[in-house]
This record gives sequence, structure tokens and C-alpha cells, in this order.
Amino acid sequence: MAALRRLVGPSPSLSYTSLLPPTLLISCRGIASKLFVGGLAFYTNDKGLSEAFSQYGQVIEAKVVMDRVSDRSKGFGFVTFASEDEAHKALTEMNGKALNGRVVFVDYAKPKTNFEGEMPIARGPPEPKADS
Repeated sequence: MAALRRLVGPSPSLSYTSLLPPTLLISCRGIASKLFVGGLAFYTNDKGLSEAFSQYGQVIEAKVVMDRVSDRSKGFGFVTFASEDEAHKALTEMNGKALNGRVVFVDYAKPKTNFEGEMPIARGPPEPKADS
């Protein structure tokens, strides 16, 4: 942030916060709540996911996770709300409900795990470890 402040300088019309995406600012401040949505239909897109959850509060971001190879939905996504209360309301209302013909499961999103440069186990069997 300090480097961004130096780059922008004292310009009153342009602040360093206006250069950052709103989701980054919200996640830095800790005022948003992210939900995991599983069981999505393969034709559900970001807009459809956002519209389905927007009736429960202000949706900051809705993202359906796509497969890089087939460019098809992986069947799950994430919805970020502006407040914890809105997210909790959406979780209780949408969990187990039908969306685009499929029953969706909603839970609070968990933080990304850090593999510290290692391949995740899902990419192959674990390397054998020498007993010492």
C-alpha cells in the first residue's frame, strides 16, 4: 500500500484506494463474508449465481470455478457478500435448495491451503518418505 501511495502522490482526484479492486479492499478490511456453493449445474454462470444470491443481500462477487482444459464449470463456486449477516441469511435460505435444476449446498468458504511449493496430493500419490 505504501508503494501505491508513493506512486499516486498527493493527487486529490486520484487516491490509491480507487486503483484497487473493491473485493481486495473488502477482504483486507475483513467486512465481507465468502460462501462456498457446491452442486451447481454445469451451465450455471457467474451472472446466474449472482442473481440467485442477490435476493439475500449485496453480492460483491460471484464466481463459478471453471475447468481450464474443457472451459466448463467444475460444479462449484463462491459468492462474496458485503456483510456477515447477509451471508448467514443466504447460507440458511439457499442450503439444500434447487438452483437451475440441481440441489446446491452452501457453506462458509475456507481459506486457501498453502502447499509451500509442493504439489497437492490430488495431483498424484505422495512421495515415499524414508523412515529415520
